[in-house]
Amino acid sequence: MGQLSHVKVSSSQLYCPYTAAVFNGRVGISKKLKLRLKNTIIDKTLTYASETWTLTKTDRKQLNIFERKVYRRILDPVYDNEKENWKILTNKEIYASVKKPTVIETIRLNRLRWFGHVQRMEGNRIPKRVLYMNLRTRLRG
Repeated sequence: MGQLSHVKVSSSQLYCPYTAAVFNGRVGISKKLKLRLKNTIIDKTLTYASETWTLTKTDRKQLNIFERKVYRRILDPVYDNEKENWKILTNKEIYASVKKPTVIETIRLNRLRWFGHVQRMEGNRIPKRVLYMNLRTRLRG
């Protein structure tokens, strides 16, 4: 949990300064460019070394919440002509409009890529030995 907390703090620190200048829409940057900035800056920081993480259900939930928070800021509320008011996008609408894997799916793909890399290593390399290491268990007491 310590590593994930550090990454979330780093990503939030990256996100906050850019929020006022870029993601609030005052600068006149297109949504497409904002999404590219999010993908290159925030996502890379958020998923750095994610191959080694052990994610709990709470961790996955917090990562998804953070990602959707950033997307909602970029995509802005949408005006609904039928109800004549502004509407915040639902989670399904966000993922349908972005058409990109979620941060959890990206982490899963990173872990699979790392596993394939370790599988192709020679048998005497430390990561491969650790992967197939038998842990001896002992009774407490």
